[in-house]
Amino acid sequence: MMVPRKLILVALPKVVKSSRSQFSDYKLSFDMTTNPDIKVKNLDHLGLVAGTIDSLGIVEVINNLVGEQPGEIVSPGQAVKAMILNGLGLVSAPLYLFSKFFEGKATEHLIGEGVEAKHLNDDRLGRVLDKLYITGLTPTFTAVALAAVKKFKISTSTCHLDSSSFHVHGEYKTQTPENSEPCSNCDMEQIQQPSPISITYGYSRDHRPDLKQFLVDLICTGDGDVPLFLRVADGNESDSAIFGKILSEFKKQLKLDSLMVADSALYTAENLGLMTNLKWLSRVSAKIKQAKNLMSRLRSEDLTASTMCKHFWKWMQRRLPHKSNKQVDLSWQQISLILRN
Repeated sequence: MMVPRKLILVALPKVVKSSRSQFSDYKLSFDMTTNPDIKVKNLDHLGLVAGTIDSLGIVEVINNLVGEQPGEIVSPGQAVKAMILNGLGLVSAPLYLFSKFFEGKATEHLIGEGVEAKHLNDDRLGRVLDKLYITGLTPTFTAVALAAVKKFKISTSTCHLDSSSFHVHGEYKTQTPENSEPCSNCDMEQIQQPSPISITYGYSRDHRPDLKQFLVDLICTGDGDVPLFLRVADGNESDSAIFGKILSEFKKQLKLDSLMVADSALYTAENLGLMTNLKWLSRVSAKIKQAKNLMSRLRSEDLTASTMCKHFWKWMQRRLPHKSNKQVDLSWQQISLILRN
């Protein structure tokens, strides 16, 4: 049997025999002593991840946005692809150990021709991260997300906006004063300009008010919860001050005729003025005087039984002031009080 001068064997997971399988056991052997140029490298599950990245065209999208330079061995898109593979490689290591993750792996098959583990060093990754920051992470993320929507024909008839906080440990000293106000009066163009976020104290959704935090605003499709928009924000930013601007800019850039769904933070006079050309759905905050008065006048018999009663009860049980495994009768006023809290 003729063997090429340099042959790379890609080690795939062992196929388990099945009565339904039409495949049989195949054995392929080489004399490693007479063919010293044969190299065996591993793919594991990363081959599936790399194939998905290729099918979405993520490398090409990022290269078009960030730009390539003559003589680059690893393009910006390939560097991002390597970061995704590393992130889904079930390991955690500092950036300077990044290249070691790919040692023994078939990098040319996973990332691209001519790419070796030594090329995926922290200097190269740092330069690509700087370029992504200058380009803007939000438009880059949205471009990749739209490629996924187009590829898998995901419905965008409804989209959901919400924010979440992520606490961090450490002092995170910055030049931004701790008592500074978030940019609630900025327009969306100013907000999207690359600028460092302020990691500071704010309303903690994960119940750690003792730690500093940052926020992430996310818009997902109702079909499959696929993220379309991602924005990282200051730890003390107010949802009510930014949600309307996010949705109006989202509509302008993506030109999707979607029903935009958000919580009661969206329902403010300023946001309503920004969403005159949008289809939106929100809950009126119980803190508004008119809503509070209306809720106090409602009676239980005025309400229509929900088809999701069981799910609602489980949700309510987690918010009851007492622990109970039995369903109890609650008046509408009591339910309203729990909802407000």
